[in-house]
Amino acid sequence: QLQLVESGGGLVQPGGSLRLSCAASGFTFNYHAIGWYRQAPGKAREGVVCIRVSDGSTWYADSVKGRFSISSDNAKSTVYLQMNNLQPEDTAIYYCAAPYDASCAVWTHTTHPHGTWGQGMQVTVSS
Repeated sequence: QLQLVESGGGLVQPGGSLRLSCAASGFTFNYHAIGWYRQAPGKAREGVVCIRVSDGSTWYADSVKGRFSISSDNAKSTVYLQMNNLQPEDTAIYYCAAPYDASCAVWTHTTHPHGTWGQGMQVTVSS
């Protein structure tokens, strides 16, 4: 059974940091591109970041470049999203995704790719 399990969300003050984890099971981890989308209340879903596990290539949305960093631990079949200097506009539910199209280009084409999705993690940035 293909599955992505997320952890690590929470409440943080502006300027603070959080790390999200996305643990994969049931499929060949190295063959996929895995990353996050987010959706804030009343707003459309948007792509945030992606890593192609096989070669480590990445894609970042302009809004998070320089603040967010994605990495993978192949031995643990887990992808991590380190989020630094968080701002209130980063408040959203973050969804881990592994699209069937194993390419980070998916993140620039669609916000609802077919594939495996995590359960979503709430990230709230507020003072």
